[in-house]
Amino acid sequence: MISKHTLLGSAVGFGLIAGFATTAMAETITIATVNNGDMIKMQGLSPKWEEETGNSINWVVLEENVLRQRVTQDIATGGGQFDILTIGTYEVPIWAKQDWLVALDDLGDDYDVDDLLPAVREALSVDGKLYAAPFYGESAMVMYRTDLAEKAGVDIPSQPTWTDIMAAAKAMTDKDNEVYGICLRGKPGWGENMAFISAMANSYGARWFDPEWKAQFDSPEWKATLNDYLTMMNEYGPPGASSNGFNENLSLFQQGKCGMWIDATVAAGFVTNPDDSQVADNVGFAQFPNKEGVDNHGNWLWAWSLAIPSSSESQDAAKDFISWATSKGYTEIVAGESGWRSVPPGTRTSLYENEQYTSEAPFAEMTLNSMNAVNTQKPSVQDIPYTGAQFVAIPEFQGIGTAVGQQFSAALAGQSSADQALTNAQQVTQREIDRAGY
Repeated sequence: MISKHTLLGSAVGFGLIAGFATTAMAETITIATVNNGDMIKMQGLSPKWEEETGNSINWVVLEENVLRQRVTQDIATGGGQFDILTIGTYEVPIWAKQDWLVALDDLGDDYDVDDLLPAVREALSVDGKLYAAPFYGESAMVMYRTDLAEKAGVDIPSQPTWTDIMAAAKAMTDKDNEVYGICLRGKPGWGENMAFISAMANSYGARWFDPEWKAQFDSPEWKATLNDYLTMMNEYGPPGASSNGFNENLSLFQQGKCGMWIDATVAAGFVTNPDDSQVADNVGFAQFPNKEGVDNHGNWLWAWSLAIPSSSESQDAAKDFISWATSKGYTEIVAGESGWRSVPPGTRTSLYENEQYTSEAPFAEMTLNSMNAVNTQKPSVQDIPYTGAQFVAIPEFQGIGTAVGQQFSAALAGQSSADQALTNAQQVTQREIDRAGY
């Protein structure tokens, strides 16, 4: 059931542009990407591809929420502003079924598509065809300061419960010295605070919808999730947390201001890099927590990926860049420049069979185990009518998730109570899902 208006007001359809642009002449391709560290590194290394091909790149690097808005608007209207989009496991299957993306079934004989991690490849494919190539993949886990935990006399087990996490956050908090027991996403957005809160809700046994598509924010599981989230953030979190997303919390952790940070596994390479992190030698890892009695450690699977909109007039050049940037060869370029610890993780089986990588990256095993443990077909322990992980895999979720994220961020900022935020979330979610005809 596809509802275009949920992606972009009343989006107009568009026809596919037939044929491929020739690469016989030098071309300029425009790439829209997110301002995360791995993508910034890709931008810095891209002159190597430009020199090899004679082509050039126009980069549009945006904050995560802005990127999603811009690329959604462009692709839904056939605007043709971009030749390569950075999108994720949520958008790819939905947009591919709309014929908005070009199939990537001819990336070259040496690309080795069979080397892609099965869960990631499946998430980016429709009817067996790959529609986006993963640049990096991730699940979520606990990253914590081993020195602060030892000083506070707390033990963080490899599979912690939320009770373990809250006790450790309390013990490690030292606000007088600007050390906060826990840092979590608070910035509103379906892929910002709601990525974390949805994963947390899964681990509490909550669900977005029951089998009849009735919103569930009035359930005890959601109430417990939001109350505990707000308690942790208000009592043990940094000030201004309602404005903090992935990048802001990464910076706080690297500066030594967070006892724990629960977020994407891709962050491990940054927090353990001594060139960037003041606490690189004192970082431990644990699985995403679960609520006592709930056998679910969150379910989070994401891959920031490169895709070509059907409106691109430079599809051959775009495919060539995607093949280069998501290849084994690119991984080796990054390793040569910055060390194996810094290569984009979570996409290829061969990386986790590489002894150089596993010896330099203490987080490799936890990352792979976390990704392999995800069940996107059943993210909640309760019966549900949807698939996904830290999101609901329906077109309407982009708007609904952002609206709910705004309610929860407002509660974190003290502008409403938890009960009011849940009531508002229930109303807006049910209204939109009814309007879409579920």
